[in-house]
Amino acid sequence: MSSDVTTSDELAGRVALVTGSSSGIGEQTARRLSALGATVVVNSSTSVEAGRAVAESLPGPATYVQADISDQAAGQALLDATIAEYGKLDILVNNAGWTTVVPHHDLDGLTDEVFRKTMEVNVFGTWWLTKAAIPLLRQSDDGNVITITSIAGVRPVGSSMAYSMAKAALNQMTELLAKSYGPVRFNAVAPGLVATPWTESWDAQHAAVAATAPVPRSATADDCAEAVLALIRNRYTTGHVFVVDGGLTRSM
Repeated sequence: MSSDVTTSDELAGRVALVTGSSSGIGEQTARRLSALGATVVVNSSTSVEAGRAVAESLPGPATYVQADISDQAAGQALLDATIAEYGKLDILVNNAGWTTVVPHHDLDGLTDEVFRKTMEVNVFGTWWLTKAAIPLLRQSDDGNVITITSIAGVRPVGSSMAYSMAKAALNQMTELLAKSYGPVRFNAVAPGLVATPWTESWDAQHAAVAATAPVPRSATADDCAEAVLALIRNRYTTGHVFVVDGGLTRSM
C-alpha cells in the first residue's frame, strides 16, 4: 500500500466519490486521490467500521457514507450526502462490485440468485449511480467517471460467466456514455488478477499469472489506482478501457 506517497495539491478543490472503498482497489484509489489534494467520499455497503477507518486515515478532507449501490434509492442518497457535505462532485470512481466463484462449465452452479445479484450490483447499481451523477458532473470543469471493470469484460475469463458478462456491459457502458455525454469524461480501468484481501488465498491463480504474463506478477491495488489517476490527469481521454494486466491478455 502506498499510503505514504508524497502529498500535493494537484487535485485541490476537487470532490471525488469512490464506491466500494473500504479495502482493496477502492481504498488505495481513495488514498491516492486524497494525497493529491482531492476531497474524498469513502463508501461501502457493509464494511462500515473499515470504511470509517479509511476516511479518518486519509491525509485530506474525507467522509464516509454507507450505501449499497444495488439499491437505487441508497445510491441517490449517497450522491445527496456528497452534495450536502461538499456542494459538488467532480470525480466518480465506480469500484463497488460483487462476485462469487462459479466455474464456467457449471451452469447449474450459476443459479438465478447468483446471476441476479451479480448484475444488480455490478451493472444496475453502477448504471443507476452514474446516470444520477451525470447532471452533477456536468457542473464541473472536468467531470470524470472511472469505472473499475476487468479483463473478464474483454476476454471469456473471470470468476463466473455472469461476472464476465457484467464487466463487458460496463466496458460498453463506458464507451456509450463517452460518445453521448461529453464534456464529462468516461473511462474504465480493466485489471487482470489483483492481489487484494479477497484473492489472498488464490495461490494457484497468482502463480499461473506470474508464469504467463510478460510482467510476471499479479496486479496490485496501487497499479489500478495509478491507472485511475492517469485517466483523470489526461483531460483529452474519454471512452477508453485501460487494461492493466501486465500483458496477460496478450499471452493467454
